[in-house]
Amino acid sequence: MRQLVVGSRRSKLAITQTKQFIARLKEIDPTLDIKIKEIVTKGDQIVDRQLSKVGGKGLFVKEIQNELFNHSIDMAVHSLKDVPSELPEGLTLGCIPDRENPFDAYIAKNHVPLDQLPDGSVIGTSSLRRGAQILAQFPNLEIKWIRGNIDTRLKKLHEEDYDAILLAAAGLKRMGWSDDIVTSYLDADLLVPAIGQGALGIECREDDTELLNLLQKVHNPDVFECVSAERTFLKEMDGSCQVPIGGYAKKVTDDEIEFTGLIMSPDGKRRFQHTIKGSKGIELGKEVSRILKEQGAYQIIQSLNEG
Repeated sequence: MRQLVVGSRRSKLAITQTKQFIARLKEIDPTLDIKIKEIVTKGDQIVDRQLSKVGGKGLFVKEIQNELFNHSIDMAVHSLKDVPSELPEGLTLGCIPDRENPFDAYIAKNHVPLDQLPDGSVIGTSSLRRGAQILAQFPNLEIKWIRGNIDTRLKKLHEEDYDAILLAAAGLKRMGWSDDIVTSYLDADLLVPAIGQGALGIECREDDTELLNLLQKVHNPDVFECVSAERTFLKEMDGSCQVPIGGYAKKVTDDEIEFTGLIMSPDGKRRFQHTIKGSKGIELGKEVSRILKEQGAYQIIQSLNEG
């Protein structure tokens, strides 16, 4: 096979998970010649503003997609939660590999449990989804914006005015952080994850048959079906980083998936959530979207997207 060039964001986490995926490919075929091309995206350049204030979709993928169209890379390893629900014509997700822990990690000073934080305690997160869900259940707490990579956020927790922070568990695990650093993992009953959280999406040109055949060897069809429910829900609800939207699907039997979709107002005061079971991810995503729209959830999205 030809030499393959993989596009990746320049962040430490992005490079690490790209190397891990390359290692997985080389388990299949040790003769593969693969190199990484680092690409700086718009989302990486914006470090002084909350991403929800910037607007738009694809803040972490557009420049990488351009490199695919230019044939300067053959594929890209994305955190799936960064990938818009609709891809440009000519590109496809060649595979969805095994999923890491999809939940959020709660890390507190002195490991104080979330439900024991004193009134007015400050939790750092850059996610409207996380902030809204925390405020809904713990209105006595304060949410404060925080940006930066894992190392930066952990440093800010101990050096700045934060009592706790929330991070994606998958990033911590891929970077090799010990479970000891985590006060608790917040499952979907407490904090519905982001769409696709913990999963990778391997994007390539849809006419690259040779590469697509290779990628199918590390494809996980069960994870694909689950994230299809989540991404369909995102698409149907016209979700973006300006909207507190969550979705999580899991296999409950060999042929049945349980999917929960969530839409909230940023202040946590309005919540629309529904859970159903079925066998087809896309159908589940569409059905939960239909139900939440009937309940009035789309009004929140429209007002946030227009604002």
